[in-house]
Amino acid sequence: MKKLSILFLSALFLYGCNTNEQATESEEGVTTDTEMATADETMTTDDAMTAGSKDIVALASETPSLSTLVQALQAADLEGALQGAGPYTVFAPTNEAFAALPAGTLENLLKPENKQQLVDILTYHVVEGNVKSTDLSNGMSAKTLNGADLKVMLNGSSVKINDATVTMPDVAASNGVVHVIDKVMLPPSM
Repeated sequence: MKKLSILFLSALFLYGCNTNEQATESEEGVTTDTEMATADETMTTDDAMTAGSKDIVALASETPSLSTLVQALQAADLEGALQGAGPYTVFAPTNEAFAALPAGTLENLLKPENKQQLVDILTYHVVEGNVKSTDLSNGMSAKTLNGADLKVMLNGSSVKINDATVTMPDVAASNGVVHVIDKVMLPPSM
């Protein structure tokens, strides 16, 4: 019993040291997992691990940094399609990617009279099938739902789809996989 108490107190002490160490690291500019979950709008590793039970649209809807994508999907009436059985691979631009478009572009695309143009852009970000990062090879191309091809470029640990960089690969959804990217890709016809 005495050994068990010492073991328990030792574990508490080590846990306390670990917590203090995390706080110290945080003060030095290293972000802890807890701070990432509250400070970072993109999906955390914890989110990505539990994401597999949600469809692509539910996953994007629950990710604050993908709210502009969700708004665009709604304006284009594509939510239902991406909630279907799939599987689909979505290259999901962040809010920052949409904000980087020339001034007024997003607002113009969201207008009802430009719905087809928005559909063309969004379907250029979707590939049929469940394509994970391990399935990609340098120079390969993938046909999008838009009908145009995307080009894959690998450089060490960096993955580019056309000129967009994958910032978070392989987020599992119940009907496919999402790769978060840092740029809105425009189809060749635009």
